[in-house]
Amino acid sequence: MKKTIILLGVMALIATISVVLFIFYDSNTTSEDIAENNDEYIINNTINEINNSSIPDNSIIMSRQVQHTPVETEIASFSTTLSGDSARLNNINITCNTLNGTIINPGDTFSFNSVVGQPTAEKGYQEADVFVNKKTEKGYGGGNCQVSTTIYNAALEVSGIEVIERNPHKKKVAYIEEGKDAAVSYSGGLDLKLKNNTENELKLYVTSDEDSIDVKIVELT
Repeated sequence: MKKTIILLGVMALIATISVVLFIFYDSNTTSEDIAENNDEYIINNTINEINNSSIPDNSIIMSRQVQHTPVETEIASFSTTLSGDSARLNNINITCNTLNGTIINPGDTFSFNSVVGQPTAEKGYQEADVFVNKKTEKGYGGGNCQVSTTIYNAALEVSGIEVIERNPHKKKVAYIEEGKDAAVSYSGGLDLKLKNNTENELKLYVTSDEDSIDVKIVELT
């Protein structure tokens, strides 16, 4: 009887040990599986985030270039007093508006006739007094010579501007002292040409009102 009891006790102990070992092994395996699965999930999720990223492969993000705004420095100015009838003032206003804002690049030559072109009625010009062979006649270019003269005298103040062409009137004009005028005639082939020998762009501001023509030359840096 005692032997039977002892045998049953041993078998019960073995069974208990077997159950404990099974539970421990299964629990340990499950924890490792969970950890391994969790690591795999993190890796896969990271790869998916990289693949779905909006940044293209091998891309370089460039900084936006800031556009340089030129600094304008006035280097010369000149004004002449206006007179004459409404037709002359009209012509001068049209010519000043055409010339205003003209930029002369380094090494380039400004031509009055090239910028203004031939004055015609289609452009709004009216007939006004012009000098032709020391005589006063009516022409659509009446008033333009005072504009060119004002520009010429402003240009004389800039050492880097070379006067390529300048023509005097054959008759003294009232708006400038003798020897400082600059006659222009599109049809007659008389032009005012100025070369920019400076290292920077030059800009012309040419304006007029009822009293004067005003010219400013600025340097762009």
